[in-house]
Amino acid sequence: MGVKGFVEGGIASIIAGCSTHPLDLIKVRMQLQGEPNPVPIRNIRPELAFQNGSSIHVAHAPQTPQIKPRVGPIAVGIRLVQQEGVAALFSGVSATVLRQTLYSTTRMGLYDVLKQKWSVGGNMPLSRKIEAGLIAGGVGAAVGNPADVAMVRMQADGRLPPAQRRNYKSVVDAISTMLKREGVTSLWRGSSLTVNRAMLVTASQLASYDQFKEMILEKGVMRDGLGTHVTASFAAGFVASVASNPVDVIKTRVMNMRVEPGAEPPYSGALDCALKTVRAEGPMALYKGFIPTISRQGPFTVVLFVTLEQVRKLFKDY
Repeated sequence: MGVKGFVEGGIASIIAGCSTHPLDLIKVRMQLQGEPNPVPIRNIRPELAFQNGSSIHVAHAPQTPQIKPRVGPIAVGIRLVQQEGVAALFSGVSATVLRQTLYSTTRMGLYDVLKQKWSVGGNMPLSRKIEAGLIAGGVGAAVGNPADVAMVRMQADGRLPPAQRRNYKSVVDAISTMLKREGVTSLWRGSSLTVNRAMLVTASQLASYDQFKEMILEKGVMRDGLGTHVTASFAAGFVASVASNPVDVIKTRVMNMRVEPGAEPPYSGALDCALKTVRAEGPMALYKGFIPTISRQGPFTVVLFVTLEQVRKLFKDY
């Protein structure tokens, strides 16, 4: 297919990314739950007062970190709309478009190229599909990381106090601001996590879709049509969610961390972030946001592959 595979994959990815953006935003907000409060809260209420002569001495209780109760995806979505408005559900959508244009176009097109190159008689073993997915996902993530960082920051901005918000106007503004204030390396912050996650997602998502689709058609469960595409794509979305959620949580936190000049960053790297997260919140924190992840990954994968199949029909004669 060559260039055609990249174009088809890019169109399908942009449509799927934009249509499921609010679910992705809710997922990001949930993954950031449990992190230290962005603003230290001072306790100014006197806990103990006693009189000594004419003066009154006030003793204050020691400061304790404010722990917010964890809430589910529906509550996060409702609170988001109430506090920031309906438009906030599409915060960072310009970054999503750029991310899908760079990352997903590359991974979808490259996977298609490798699949055609490695197929024998129109078939390719599952192991080779996974291998193709790992390669395509890694390359795509390396290309699209700047847009990924911008997207995470724009989606998470609303949870910060007004004085600490970055207030990026668009993905172009976000990337240019990061370049000026934090240097070019900030655009590839968390890139190792992005690459690892993308390799897992692409290998599990694309390979499992092809495998499920082949199984359904070979066993005669359904014909090659919308029903087959929806069933195979939803199953692929579930597999991708289970495989990628832990890496996605760490990636979100590393990309979103604020690094002040001269100050020590909250996390020194991916491993440090993972260890601190597990110690502070338990191992299941790595599956924080799983419900919105599968709620987003399922529809995203369905829209992605159903759209891709339709786009392929349109471009069949080209």
